[in-house]
Amino acid sequence: MKLKGLRWWIVALLFGAAVLNYVDRQTLSALAPTIQHDLAMDDRDYANVVNIFLVAYTIAYLISGRIADLMGTRASMFVFVAWWSVANMLTAAAMGVRSLSAYRFLLGLGEAGVWPAASKVVSEWFPAKERALAIGIYTMGATMGATLAPYLVIPLATHAYHETLPAVAGWLGPGTGWRLAFILTGAAGLLWLIPWLWLYRQPRQSKLITPSELQLIEQSAAAENPADAAAANAWSWKQVFLFRGTWLLLLGRLITDPVWYFYQFWFPKYLSADRHLSQDQLKITWIVYAAAGVGSLLGGWLSGQLVKRGVAPAASRLWVMLGCACLMPLSPFIAQVTGLSLTMTLTVCTVFASLAWLINISSLVVDVVPKHSLGTVFSVVATGSTIGGIIMNMIVATLVSGPSTKPAGFLDQAIKTVFGPLLELVQGHGYAQWFLIMAFLHPVAWLLLKWGGVHRLGKGRAG
Repeated sequence: MKLKGLRWWIVALLFGAAVLNYVDRQTLSALAPTIQHDLAMDDRDYANVVNIFLVAYTIAYLISGRIADLMGTRASMFVFVAWWSVANMLTAAAMGVRSLSAYRFLLGLGEAGVWPAASKVVSEWFPAKERALAIGIYTMGATMGATLAPYLVIPLATHAYHETLPAVAGWLGPGTGWRLAFILTGAAGLLWLIPWLWLYRQPRQSKLITPSELQLIEQSAAAENPADAAAANAWSWKQVFLFRGTWLLLLGRLITDPVWYFYQFWFPKYLSADRHLSQDQLKITWIVYAAAGVGSLLGGWLSGQLVKRGVAPAASRLWVMLGCACLMPLSPFIAQVTGLSLTMTLTVCTVFASLAWLINISSLVVDVVPKHSLGTVFSVVATGSTIGGIIMNMIVATLVSGPSTKPAGFLDQAIKTVFGPLLELVQGHGYAQWFLIMAFLHPVAWLLLKWGGVHRLGKGRAG
């Protein structure tokens, strides 16, 4: 049996993995008010739990790309999805800040790997003109997962189990609803593994690919990668770190990814604290994540159209990213306007731009790095993302909280050692200050990438 357009079936599976990845990730933020109440956590505790996740994410990013390069996409994706799904199910056993942190650390170790592995899938199956769209489609799965999460897990968390399912309530104990949410969303990931193992192979090894699609993929690969580059050995760590594009793209993500992390981890809390929405009313966040999905898809499509018109792939990404950077100065008005409708409208615009940017900076990695080392370079670049997210968490937690009444943990101490004066400066200023900061991040990053000449870097040039 042959499947026409097999590469798009594969992207559909990546889309599903991304949905599950973000449902599992967003379960905590969607249920944060309830979980914080049940486990007696304040906002600084919440920030530390999120940061523990991001520390694990950073560690995993550094090694998961190399794992994907060594194991191959099929096996490595299986390992990553199975790991994070089991970790998410274990989160149901959390009894306090420490155990919750431990389970979220395990979740972070697994979840990071899907992104370098997915980028390798795109490099193996798609020509340059389709790459950004393919990345946009599966990244839209992430935003779809964030969109669905509140609707999936909030009803689970608020259901009266003692009345309808007393046996389940007796088994899971206090917090039955949110504990069950972690169990069910994690189990869904294990089911995903079945079609993945059946469908995915390298193009040349697949029995499901049509001859015309295989010819398209191989001709595109031959045109992009001369024989000597294609046959080259994978870069050493020294070559990875000497490649200028690694540092430009790492800094670009470090500066801009905190915006998307904020909307994932803190925006529901902002709506609860400053806009006074109840736990049930936080379902409105689906609008934000739906906008992120549209940004993912349209951002990839736009740069693909430029490539079809003869613009070099890397240059086309930068043009789209410039448009995105021009929209981000709308951010400060989110906290200033009155009325929830206008707040959400402005949020939609900035989230749309943020995700269209993210798709294109991810595509830049695929454009300028040879396939044999793509997973490794993608992982190193992505550590910039999580480091930026950790810094954002500490800044936002300090902005919205007064002085801590609890002893500082090791993570607090480490952050204060580096950013102590900055945190003291912004302490207690509220969310509005962070919305102002977000206005400048993407324009600064675009100038860095442009002046650094990332669009002039060719595949295979390390150094």
